[in-house]
Amino acid sequence: MLKLAVIGKDVSQSQSPSMHTFILHNMGEDCTYDRVSIPEGEFSARIHSVFDEYDAFNVTIPFKQEIIPHLSHLCGDAADFGAVNTVLSGTRTGYNTDGFGFLLMLQNHGVEIKGKSFLVLGAGGAGRSCIRKLTQSGAKVFAYQRTEEKLKKVYEEIGGFTPLREVPIMPFDVIVNCTGIGMHDTVGQSPVIAFEGGERAPVGRQLLSLCGTAVDLIYVPAQTEFLRIAKEEGKKTVNGASMLFYQAYMAGCIYLGCTPKAEQAKALWNAYREE
Repeated sequence: MLKLAVIGKDVSQSQSPSMHTFILHNMGEDCTYDRVSIPEGEFSARIHSVFDEYDAFNVTIPFKQEIIPHLSHLCGDAADFGAVNTVLSGTRTGYNTDGFGFLLMLQNHGVEIKGKSFLVLGAGGAGRSCIRKLTQSGAKVFAYQRTEEKLKKVYEEIGGFTPLREVPIMPFDVIVNCTGIGMHDTVGQSPVIAFEGGERAPVGRQLLSLCGTAVDLIYVPAQTEFLRIAKEEGKKTVNGASMLFYQAYMAGCIYLGCTPKAEQAKALWNAYREE
């Protein structure tokens, strides 16, 4: 039986335990799966006990990059993105399954990528993964991050997109929220901002009224303020629940050493939703 966990600043509402348990059970493996919340200032001191206690674990906001110095190896997308969300403790190897989950989520919701314009809000671990996968899939990607230096660093590392100093009020085919704004203590807030008269001001409705689809990687609450505004404007909306499931499925394949299959992932997601 595998002993697993998810670690993050606040994982009290994480659906990872139920998802991973369901996926692994249906793939023929039993497991236990804990939630481990770690204050940001205590990460370095506590991460070693996580390696010792768990066979493998998943990493979420805000530790997807902070975990890297504690690892011996990075594989696949983790090395490409510079962010980790899945770790095998025995070998201290890091992986990133976000890209797989993100693309499969878009595909299953009928969101076209190639040749389409995407505005990505946030360039942290998840944002970097989404930007990279979108550019690799032929999208025209624009990205905004409040901290310009952080966005500049991401551009220097992965390139292939247009970094924005402010959010322009213009039509995008798809707007993706990769920030944490809209969850926990920011419930009811939208991440969409722009500069007006030299000051930041919320312009969510104006911008979202021009887009085709709004995607929020947040899944609790199921409808964030960002998605609520987009829905009121008659736009297609997608929350991050299926992405979380698909990246969990990919992680399960890593734990078990098997090859991921898109059709198997879709079938498991449909079965999970019916439970």
